[in-house]
Amino acid sequence: MRVSYEWLKTMVDVPDDPHELVDEFVRTGTEVEAVERLGADIRGVVTSQVLEKVPHPDSDHLFVCKMDVGACNVDADGKPVPLQVVCGAQNFEQGDKTVTALVGARLPGGIEIKRGKLRGIESLGMNCSSRELGLDGDHSGIMILPPDAPVGVDFTEYRGMCDTVIDCEITPNRPDCLSMCGMAVEAAAVLDRDTHIELPAIKGESADFGRTADLVDVHIEDPELCGRYTARVVRGVKIAPSPEWLARRVIACGARPINNVVDVTNYVMFLTGQPLHAFDLGKLGKRAGKRHIVVRAARKGELLTTLDGQERALTPDMTVITDDGKTPIALAGVMGGLDSDIDEGTVDVLLESAVFDAGHISRTSRNLDLMSEASIRYERQVDGARCAIVSDVAAALFEQCCAAQVCEGMVDAYPAPVAAPEMDLRPDRVRALCGAPITDEFMVSRLERLGCSVGHAEACGGALHVVAPTNRPDLVREIDLVEEVLRLWGEGDVEPTLPAARNHAGGLTVEQRRLRDIGSALRASGLAETSTYNFADPRDLELLGMDEVGRGVPVKIMRPLVADQSEMRRDMMPGLLRSVAYNIDHGVDNVHLYEIGRVFFGHPHRSQPDEPLFVSAAMCGSWSDDSWCAKRLPLDFFDAKGIVEGLLDALRIVRVRFKAADPARYGWLQPGRSAEVIAQGELLGWVGNIHPTSLKNFDIDVPVVAFELSVAALLRLAQRELPYEDVPTLPGVSIDLALVVDEAMTFEQVVQRIRSAGGKLLSDVRLFDVYRDAVRVGVGKKSMAFSLTYRAADHTLTSEEVDRAHGRLVTKVMRSTGGEVRG
Repeated sequence: MRVSYEWLKTMVDVPDDPHELVDEFVRTGTEVEAVERLGADIRGVVTSQVLEKVPHPDSDHLFVCKMDVGACNVDADGKPVPLQVVCGAQNFEQGDKTVTALVGARLPGGIEIKRGKLRGIESLGMNCSSRELGLDGDHSGIMILPPDAPVGVDFTEYRGMCDTVIDCEITPNRPDCLSMCGMAVEAAAVLDRDTHIELPAIKGESADFGRTADLVDVHIEDPELCGRYTARVVRGVKIAPSPEWLARRVIACGARPINNVVDVTNYVMFLTGQPLHAFDLGKLGKRAGKRHIVVRAARKGELLTTLDGQERALTPDMTVITDDGKTPIALAGVMGGLDSDIDEGTVDVLLESAVFDAGHISRTSRNLDLMSEASIRYERQVDGARCAIVSDVAAALFEQCCAAQVCEGMVDAYPAPVAAPEMDLRPDRVRALCGAPITDEFMVSRLERLGCSVGHAEACGGALHVVAPTNRPDLVREIDLVEEVLRLWGEGDVEPTLPAARNHAGGLTVEQRRLRDIGSALRASGLAETSTYNFADPRDLELLGMDEVGRGVPVKIMRPLVADQSEMRRDMMPGLLRSVAYNIDHGVDNVHLYEIGRVFFGHPHRSQPDEPLFVSAAMCGSWSDDSWCAKRLPLDFFDAKGIVEGLLDALRIVRVRFKAADPARYGWLQPGRSAEVIAQGELLGWVGNIHPTSLKNFDIDVPVVAFELSVAALLRLAQRELPYEDVPTLPGVSIDLALVVDEAMTFEQVVQRIRSAGGKLLSDVRLFDVYRDAVRVGVGKKSMAFSLTYRAADHTLTSEEVDRAHGRLVTKVMRSTGGEVRG
């Protein structure tokens, strides 16, 4: 919301320095994105008058003009003299008041005016169009000012562009702040000052101009789509440019002035937060002497050409305003139709002030990619109780700015009137919850400044009975009032204290400590923590190549904000891969991310889904950039496996093994470069390279290694301490063993057999070589060389003991693996 500071000053007494109010807004929860000084990009531009206009002697379309710019151009004696300007515009005459940029002036876009010659005639400035001044898109001629405009005055001062605009970020629960009146009330509550908001009133409403009820009929087919619809008729509208004060305020709020009718509807929307729409009454069909407005759901296949000139296909989820229920003339709450818009021939206007369902408006604007100032307000909820009041304000401005005649009364379709929320507020409860000595007087004063009606509750001694304003949908419970009181008191002014407790020692639970241990271990391994959306695209598992078996049924979101986030995620890897792709697209080649988060497995006959916790990681590139003295190796399966081993060591999880992943079960992993992680016979998760096809589906063209582990399993198997083992003091004996086995035999299978055959004396097994050669080893065979260490805990081994133990090991391993010792 763009807040005009000059406009705000007319409603509430605010500090002279806007930054003082900005500080108070930020303190009380209203974020400010920017403070902008209007006209800051215009310098050296003044109002002027054409004293002389003669054709250029060497051009058939240029004119040599003498411009009166007052004291902005003087002679050697300091007396004002005319300024010579060569101009090519055709829309002005001698005596007109206009706008001139002097030599050295700066215009929007960084344009600087310099002394020059046009066809040999010197030009000492430039007469400006509206577009060159950044006001609108009109470039058909120079800007002509009213006859009573002063001469030689800085244009930004004349146009009131010395205003300051505070650009506030309004949270979705505060629709009241999407208006100047709402921001004035907020400023009054923050500063503890009175408001003096004066709304225009109708002066000449009369039955002589006709009765609105005799001219228009309104019917709402579904009250869930439209809670209230009011219609007024104004006659004899004279289409013209808006008055300067109106145009200035519309510009300050971020809109472009068009004509007085459209500008009035925009002005009232910025003033009150209630969007309005003006239809050309003459373009609507008549039946039985009346125009019939019907609000209904759009029908499949209906088309509507909106004001931006685009023909849009409508769906039954959208709400339309129709002419007698047949032809759509507006997309409710979003944009009007081209066939009923205001143009130069408009004489009579039908004014709409209505309330539409926030959810339908939100989906309509997003599905059509059509955001407007009206839709932004409707999707945050507009106050239905004030539609008639706002319609009267707009009608009064039509009288004032458009020379219109207001027909008597209005048509008001209001199926379910809005009731103001009522609740009791206990001051002692407020002080207990806030931990601050907030007085009853402060609570009453600030709540009343927010528009609440405050009295004493009869049924509850000492409590306050509060009636909240209807434009505050966020105030429905006592705790909402407590939050408002604390916000205005100032959370920073609450003295921090420790909560009272008896026989209770604070601290983290075991699970909380171990979750922190997991994060610490992964960060120590070089990963960076991230957080991705819990919302997911329904195609995520398909894109990843993951089977839905074991993933439950999808948990659908009833009203998703966007189509590709319409269900809760069932796996975290798609989100991590999108993060990897985003980093790569933005020039980050080395990505090391992990996330600890929940996934959601729904069940067909249960209302609540399972929400297991997982830890996942995705990595690509290398650990660091290449340096002058070393080229970094790309990350591979063993890097990810090493991180998993480090994590399991940190949690003191024992009896860990890695089993080659079955390609049929793990379709999203690259065969031969992936493994299941198993500890104490329980499956913890997987680790491996993501399949190239899956990477392609996420627009990634570099290898990615990843892992995913069940946090529940990690916490269940984690140990606080391990049995102590003495440091070996007796020497061990190392013997190398090279076994020729079938290619299909895995390292894990061979090691398991070696350890099983080695007995108590075998203390360590280490693979140090794998060799393949069709001639020396054989086709379909491989040689695996191991270093075996034998050691006894209570004595030094003799050569005979080692030979016997090693001989038994070789015999058993050859028998169990079908291999042979390579000489």
